[in-house]
Amino acid sequence: MKPLKNVLESRPVKASAACRIDCGGTLDIKTFYYPLHHLSPCTFNIALDMKTRIRILPYSSGQIRVSSRGFGTEVYQADNAPFSGPLGLMFAIATYFRVEGMHIEIVSESPPKSALGGSSTAAVALIGALSKALSGDGTARMSTEQVVLLAHGIEEAVAGIPCGLQDQLAAAYGGVHAWYWPSRPADPPFTRREVLAKEDYAILENHLLLAYCGVPHESQDINTKWIDHFVRSTARHLWSEIVSCTNEFVLALTVKDWGAAVRAMNREVEIRRKMTPEVFDEIGVALVEKALAHGCGARFTGSGGGGCIWALGEEDNIRTLREEWADIMSGRKGAKLLDARVDPVGFLIVDC
Repeated sequence: MKPLKNVLESRPVKASAACRIDCGGTLDIKTFYYPLHHLSPCTFNIALDMKTRIRILPYSSGQIRVSSRGFGTEVYQADNAPFSGPLGLMFAIATYFRVEGMHIEIVSESPPKSALGGSSTAAVALIGALSKALSGDGTARMSTEQVVLLAHGIEEAVAGIPCGLQDQLAAAYGGVHAWYWPSRPADPPFTRREVLAKEDYAILENHLLLAYCGVPHESQDINTKWIDHFVRSTARHLWSEIVSCTNEFVLALTVKDWGAAVRAMNREVEIRRKMTPEVFDEIGVALVEKALAHGCGARFTGSGGGGCIWALGEEDNIRTLREEWADIMSGRKGAKLLDARVDPVGFLIVDC
């Protein structure tokens, strides 16, 4: 084990990474993108200026403390920390780096379990921060790609089920991107395509709306159903159409054709609802119906089943929808509109 207490007493480390909203999720899982590689599957996401922040502080020798708003605090001996529970991923990352004598403090600007990729975002921030803390004396910091792949690898191992890569990518790279997945094992693990440049972010933000429905999501249940259906070839042809819809959405957004993007987005959601109606609860259904009535697109984030819903549409329609969504959500405690500003940076080390 590497003691960090003395290092952190003189040089505490802070890092942050971005949450995301998305379209075409699940296609970033090998179970889907290898069989569908001939269709060029991609996943689209927008990194949000809604940060998960990590501070690594000194703590008792031989121990690791992890604290996070919404998930509590846990302390374990560094060589015997469990990887289960809501903070297990953080202990798994610490174990990978073989470190002890530190307090990992997590502060997230997104609601807990909001389906904005928060756990993956925290993993990216923590790995980047530990790489920074351990750098020097001939030890180089990890590259952004290395941080992403390690965060994904550890999270997938701890989860015990196939996991996608898009959350870590948005967290690390920021911006508005489509991510394309490999056709062959020798290909790069992802290919990045910028959909909108930084100078277009302010325009995009006027066409976006984001709401937290007031209840946490449980992504594993819905993801497991999608994977099981695909493996058993239950309505597998629908996934080919999801690939097509996602590609159409990306092409439309690239040229700011909001109408075409809305149509592709709504068709993708329609297909997924056919397979798993539970992606929306009663509040979610009301929000989607109101969006459709105003000519907007509306989609769950992540794999749905609670958490957040985002909308895309013409500026006037989004302004009207904002008021009506706020009225719908006033009936549920904790439900609220969230800022949908684009984060251009992604992962960031903050000098203390």
